[in-house]
Amino acid sequence: MISNASRFTRRATLGGLGAALALPYVKPSFAQSAPIKVGVLHSLSGTMAISETALRDTVLMMVEYANSKGGVLGRRLEAVVVDPASNWPLFAEKARELLAVHKVDVTFGCWTSVSRKSVLPVFEELNGLLFYPVQYEGEEESKNIFYTGAAPNQQAIPAVEYLMSKDGGEAKRIALLGTDYVYPRTTNRILRGFLKSKGIADADIMEEYTPFGHSDWQGIVARVKRFAGEGKKTAIVSTINGDANVPFYRELGNQGIKAEDIPCVAFSVGEEELAGIDTKPLVGHLAAWNYFMSTPGKPNEEFKALWQSYIKNPKRVTNDPMEATYTGFRMWMQAAEKAKSTAVAAVTPALIGQKLMAPCGYEEEMLANHHLSKPVLIGEIQADGQITTVWKTPDAVKAENWSTYIPENANRRR
Repeated sequence: MISNASRFTRRATLGGLGAALALPYVKPSFAQSAPIKVGVLHSLSGTMAISETALRDTVLMMVEYANSKGGVLGRRLEAVVVDPASNWPLFAEKARELLAVHKVDVTFGCWTSVSRKSVLPVFEELNGLLFYPVQYEGEEESKNIFYTGAAPNQQAIPAVEYLMSKDGGEAKRIALLGTDYVYPRTTNRILRGFLKSKGIADADIMEEYTPFGHSDWQGIVARVKRFAGEGKKTAIVSTINGDANVPFYRELGNQGIKAEDIPCVAFSVGEEELAGIDTKPLVGHLAAWNYFMSTPGKPNEEFKALWQSYIKNPKRVTNDPMEATYTGFRMWMQAAEKAKSTAVAAVTPALIGQKLMAPCGYEEEMLANHHLSKPVLIGEIQADGQITTVWKTPDAVKAENWSTYIPENANRRR
């Protein structure tokens, strides 16, 4: 069954931010040709809405901004929004609706890997184009997907290396806590291989999974405390996704787990998720991303100004997947102008090699494996819910989407 989709076609009044996107101001005057349709495939209800709603808003911001500058190739952009409702099979149905019914030219969507894997065969079958903006486990490459979030070597592995370093507390035991689906399980498989290469024994690795939306963390957090009480410095690596993070962090505070005793580094918690949590007990705990709202520099100031001009709510923050959405959208615009077409066959090769000075403060490049080069940032949670960078790579890191710690994929690595 095909549900009604929402269309957003507001015209913007953001002319003063022309420098932010390095595009000259052009008074909107669209040709009579059909609009370019931009699919938005994010959960607006269910357990993942806490994270994905902001990504819907980011795409709508970019559609409005592009239209204020004359669109793309002189054509107006029109957003087509659907709600897969945190229902993984429904993602495939909604993807088919966007491609087969609405005939979208490009889609921005998904958060979880299970949702991405649900839609991947649909995009390949119907030759659609998807931009996926969230960190993931790697072990994938598709001609129809551009991955603008981090691969494991751009987030998970550097974060654990940091925890084991002197600056990160010299952890000798690691508790891997994740939501029970492909991203946490595959990422933790990679991390087990990495930890083994560093001499960490299986007995010094705790691994537990919980379902989406899990709320009772008392027993698991108590087990982490016991695990940490066995004589070795312990750290938590969290691949918990969605609204389960709220009770998880609350329970860390309830049981008095402080960062100086058992630091927790999160891969799926940013400023948006922290906005709904009392962060005072969490000060000093960590997040590993490729962008923080607190990043200094003109590119980020322009990104945040554009966001506030659109959303008009100073309480609404920016975060890493929003920045990855913004970067992917701008690269798609650049590629369409270069190709003089929005056709997938034309835009796809034009995307390779696209570069952008991103809000993270680094120049990012779209690589031949459809992944971005990205910096790695480790940040500490502050009392106001912001995250302050305490460590970063000197340069953008090229994505390795086939991990060296999964031997059966060795022949597929570039």
